[in-house]
Amino acid sequence: MDIENKIHNKEVYYCDSDELAAKQIKCLDVLYDFNHTRPTEMAKRQSIMKSLFAEMGENCYIEPPLRANWGIHTHLGKHVYANFNLTLVDDTHIYIGDYVMIGPNVTIATAGHPINPELRKKIAQFNVPVRIENNVWIGANSVILPGVTVGENSVIGAGSIVTKDIPANVVAVGNPCRVLRPIGEHDKEYYYQDMKLDEALL
Repeated sequence: MDIENKIHNKEVYYCDSDELAAKQIKCLDVLYDFNHTRPTEMAKRQSIMKSLFAEMGENCYIEPPLRANWGIHTHLGKHVYANFNLTLVDDTHIYIGDYVMIGPNVTIATAGHPINPELRKKIAQFNVPVRIENNVWIGANSVILPGVTVGENSVIGAGSIVTKDIPANVVAVGNPCRVLRPIGEHDKEYYYQDMKLDEALL
């Protein structure tokens, strides 16, 4: 199996290829352009994002600075919002659904390295895809690790380290991230702690 196939098939490979490095430099050049746009250059940002990502739905907004390893392995649905300092370690595919909200300083990582120190000396790596399903909110300073799926409508609390799949329709927090509670009737009436929603918003 050649290196291009290993990248996307959860195989261990050595990431010291000059060819891979050259492809990643292209991504870094595009990111440099994106991260140096002015706030008024919204059309330019949209154009750069369309050239950077594998796919991007309508009305997506990412606040610079953005970091990514490849860009071309990240798939955005529609109405995706990401705040400052999103890091996409997209050595294989990251799938982000519709209406996803991502807080500042979030890392979504598909890549890992073997625990075996001899392999790590040789720059061994493996990649496992990540899926963020529709209408998920990922809180600030959270980390999503390789192979994780976050289920539809779920909320990941700020500062969480998500090591395993999170089901749909729950609030999950912590390190390692665990389900705290389901999203339910209470959340239709209260938006934060004991703060009640204005009925006009319902």
